[in-house]
Amino acid sequence: MESKILLNNIDKLHTTEMGIERIKKNLNLGECDVVEYCKNIVSDKNCRIYRQGKNWYCETDNIRITINSYSYTIITAHKV
Repeated sequence: MESKILLNNIDKLHTTEMGIERIKKNLNLGECDVVEYCKNIVSDKNCRIYRQGKNWYCETDNIRITINSYSYTIITAHKV
């Protein structure tokens, strides 16, 4: 299963300062560790993980997280 690649590398997930602000704004998050928040969503057993091109997409409930498949950078997260 291709999603195992992302799950096996979950400790590599990170984002930029701009990414932190973008994700907080998009998901209406207060002060929290955005990377840990995203890791929890990605590792949830109900999360649907798939890869398209250079990105991973992780969807659960009404949230979609986009992660670069090479650098493991969390690009964005938003409500769908």
